[in-house]
Amino acid sequence: MPDPRTTPYGAFNFRVTINGDEFGGFSDVSGLSSDITVAEYRTGKDREHHVRKVPGMHKVADVTLKRGIVNSATMWSWITETRQLGAMAQRTVLISLLSETHDPVQTWELTGAIPLKYTGPTLAGKGGADVAMEEVVISAEKLELRVP
Repeated sequence: MPDPRTTPYGAFNFRVTINGDEFGGFSDVSGLSSDITVAEYRTGKDREHHVRKVPGMHKVADVTLKRGIVNSATMWSWITETRQLGAMAQRTVLISLLSETHDPVQTWELTGAIPLKYTGPTLAGKGGADVAMEEVVISAEKLELRVP
């Protein structure tokens, strides 16, 4: 059994794949979360006045991906496909945190994912060194955590 790691991994080393294709160049991934709703319930025979909390439905938050614009229309093609095909355009998105040797240490798997919102770059003649960034918000049906 390998020695347990005591140093946390850096948040800067990650990979995003969509249906197995690497959509490299993302500088930010945010919104990886899942919520479980709770139904409050009290039985009539409880001596103490308190509620019981019964787990109910769960939902996945929307995930935001940001990257510098590259000469690729792959993301836009997925948006167009979603507009035309609806649920048939769902894909699986894998977001992997990588070790210093670029091995996955944790992977978040979003299934039933579709692009929900696209925001293009802010273009301005001043600045000169700023990168043109695009942002895509993805909605998914399910979030799972995979640890190798």
